[in-house]
Amino acid sequence: MKKLVFSLLFILFVFTQFSFQDKPKFDLKASITRGKEIYTAQCITCHQEQGEGIEDVYPPLAKSDYLMADKTRSIQQVLHGASGEITVNGKTYNGDMPAFDLTDQEVSDLLNYVRNSWGNKGAAVTPNEVASARK
Repeated sequence: MKKLVFSLLFILFVFTQFSFQDKPKFDLKASITRGKEIYTAQCITCHQEQGEGIEDVYPPLAKSDYLMADKTRSIQQVLHGASGEITVNGKTYNGDMPAFDLTDQEVSDLLNYVRNSWGNKGAAVTPNEVASARK
């Protein structure tokens, strides 16, 4: 009986030790670094190297009021694409953006890169937020 009680107490102790340990913090800097690679592979053709876009065709991401105004909308647009009129920095664009077949982590990394480059400063987009938006 003593062995059983001791075993149960030991298991309880081990469980509580792991339950209360700090979860690793989201590493925004590493996410931004990974996101640059995704941007180069997926977005640079339209939005250009410095996020300046192409005048009257593709909107800028650099210092973009539209991009920074709604994090959830940005997630949705990367996941599902976008079409129709949008206004970016006071200028109207009317085009199509394709959806991207990316993992939650990749969408997070991509958006962290564009939301923290070229004059933008945004809160982190986590893979969990992307997963929630995907549902």
